Amino acid sequence: MRVFVTGSTGLIGSAVVAELLDNGHTVLALARSDASAQAAEAAGAEPLRGALADLDTLRAGAARADGVIHLAFDHDFSSSDTLAKSVAEEGAALAALGEELTGSDRPLVTCSGTPHIPGRASTEADPLMTEGPVGGRDRVVTSVLGLSCRGVRTSAVRLPRTVHNQGSGGFAGLLTDIARRTGVAGHPGDGAQRWPAVHALDAAVLFRLALEQAEPGTSWHAVADEGDRVRDVATVIGRRLGLPVESVPAETFGPFGEIFASDQPSSSAYTRQALGWEPKHPSLLEDLENIQP
Repeated sequence: MRVFVTGSTGLIGSAVVAELLDNGHTVLALARSDASAQAAEAAGAEPLRGALADLDTLRAGAARADGVIHLAFDHDFSSSDTLAKSVAEEGAALAALGEELTGSDRPLVTCSGTPHIPGRASTEADPLMTEGPVGGRDRVVTSVLGLSCRGVRTSAVRLPRTVHNQGSGGFAGLLTDIARRTGVAGHPGDGAQRWPAVHALDAAVLFRLALEQAEPGTSWHAVADEGDRVRDVATVIGRRLGLPVESVPAETFGPFGEIFASDQPSSSAYTRQALGWEPKHPSLLEDLENIQP
């Protein structure tokens, strides 16, 4: 299968490209810079120059492909305004991709976060959170899944708050960055809240399986660790950086303070059973041992 991939040189995207190529697919990779184009080509993909805002380029890429995996997103989380701008850009991009694929029965795999369900681990059957800090992005994904009734084999891989590799990535990576900046490995409240996690290489396998097998309009959970306590995550970060571990106000974490403070375990039992997905790479707490002081 020839697969058009956006966000192909990021932490997750580079793993997805390698997974696709290793399993006999070819990759057309959106590249917004010369450096990204060179990285995509070095990985074995064909680069297509353009940015996520270049809707004509996105349509052209989808037209040349047997399927699309969308991973690109502007991760500027400095304020709620920049987050809203990124969500709007992604919404327009996915609408353009969906328009090009309408009536073709070709797969369009996108991503979202796992939902927060008070009192229990979320499952694949739970709806996304269409309100709150990430509500806009979840509304976009819900709209994309609705394209299944228009002849697009849509599916969504729901990613946990931390997708990691070599000690970096996701919310745990943000905790590390904040710790380096503030001199404290902080956690909101008592740190007993739980975050799910997955290694990027395991997530890449699930994106491929969704591309190959997922039924239209379905959602899947890329969850390896159902829920690590944030205090435990901060403890490893503090030990690796030689910093004290302390409770800090939720405001320390900017627009994500509300999410950082919430308990949000998640299950992938149905995904494992239905698609045969089985994570094999190190857990988050094991992988954080790769943080360099």
